Amino acid sequence: MILLVVVLLVLFVLSVPIAMALGLAAIPTLIDKNIPMIAIPQVIFESLDSFALMALPLYVLAGRLMQHGGIAGRLVDFAKALVSWVRGGLAAAVVMTSMLFATISGSSAATAAAIGSMLIPEMEKQKYPRPFSAATTASSGELGVIIPPSVAMVIYGVITGISITDLFVAGFLPGLMIGASLMTTAILIAWIMGYGERQPFRLGPWAGEVGRSLWRASLSLFMPVIILGGIFGGIFTATEAAVVAVGYALFLSLVVYRELSLRDLPRIFASAAVTSSVVMIIVAFAAMFAFALHLLRAPQQIGLLLTTVTENPIYFLLLVNIFLLIVGMFMETFAAIVILGPILSPIAVSYGIDPVHFGLIMIVNLAVGMVTPPVGVNLFIACGIARISMEQLMRPLSVFLAVLIANLLIITYVPSISLALLR
Repeated sequence: MILLVVVLLVLFVLSVPIAMALGLAAIPTLIDKNIPMIAIPQVIFESLDSFALMALPLYVLAGRLMQHGGIAGRLVDFAKALVSWVRGGLAAAVVMTSMLFATISGSSAATAAAIGSMLIPEMEKQKYPRPFSAATTASSGELGVIIPPSVAMVIYGVITGISITDLFVAGFLPGLMIGASLMTTAILIAWIMGYGERQPFRLGPWAGEVGRSLWRASLSLFMPVIILGGIFGGIFTATEAAVVAVGYALFLSLVVYRELSLRDLPRIFASAAVTSSVVMIIVAFAAMFAFALHLLRAPQQIGLLLTTVTENPIYFLLLVNIFLLIVGMFMETFAAIVILGPILSPIAVSYGIDPVHFGLIMIVNLAVGMVTPPVGVNLFIACGIARISMEQLMRPLSVFLAVLIANLLIITYVPSISLALLR
């Protein structure tokens, strides 16, 4: 197992793409175990031959259609109307819109890109510092993989055999808790630092604006009701819900809002296909790496090592959280899930931890990795939109990171937050 890890680290140092590094690192183990090379395409195709995994490109496509078809814009307007009168309200609107967008897109990067491109320039106009605006956008973007439906949950469910619907249900309350804490943090920072322009509150004009924006966004807001209601109500599966999401987004964008035309669709479909293919390639080659780990009995060896360190599940979860936080800083989220999910999930079960609860812990933890340097994808997206350097972002981001880690610990040690809706 040491050879496998060393080869992988060397390939990372040589800047070999993650997917290729995962596949190449597994080859020495296959040779050592006398496994014929024909096993490579077999494992790759078997990892992708999954009905549940079909949801991944469909949720990516639904997010793209929302972003370009006027759906996301109406959600932004509604969130702004609700809270923009509070000092820091526009920052809170970033978080609120991210929560709404997350109920459809399933992607952290898509959420950060869509919301940031619309609201970071608006925040700059209202005298919010660009580093604060970027930090708010990057940290709230992680809700895209926590609030269902979530591409990360689809992948975790596929590789561990845990019900994707159960993971979706379990992610709902933790997502709301994280969103509420981020909104509160943004408002408090804005009050303390004097960020933003405070709009005078008048009940009549405010109620009128909320009513108008709610009417304009009503069909957009009905989209998560259809998707999540259908999943939780047992009407359709998570994959079938993704098909419904794409169909409904197409209907709104082409027929109702008319902000897309048929000539726009090839470009949007191509963009979604590229994004999906990148994730699928990582999943496929990470399955090769996981197969090599299985040949080496890595889950059993790591489990034995952990039980010699501690038999207390509280300490086990603390060690896992520290480990995953470090992994999330250097490894792409989907690759980390595919590699570590099959290893850590059965070990957690042996400690008496509910597998769905542990899945949420792992996903929330790695979501934090999306906003931690040096490879946090949300940071690069937010910095690019705000036109600032990573160094400028770090000071305001540190407060949001502290809040996210506090939420992670609460989710870890209060399992009822994740499991309440499943009972």
